[in-house]
Amino acid sequence: MNQINPKKLLNSKWTAVKPKNKEKHFTVIAVEFDDDEAVSSCFIEAVMSKRETDIQWQELKDISQWLQGWK
Repeated sequence: MNQINPKKLLNSKWTAVKPKNKEKHFTVIAVEFDDDEAVSSCFIEAVMSKRETDIQWQELKDISQWLQGWK
């Protein structure tokens, strides 16, 4: 399980374990917090295609789907 501090998500880099549409490397481009300082939304962007996708930030903890950094 990846250890993630929600306050350090912005601009973090991730590698998809099973790439889709030839998109493997991603950067977190936006993180929004609610009044309780919990993450309310998180958006990632594919490095090559610049396609943006919203994601549940907890999914990034799953090492079977995501690796921290660009591998």
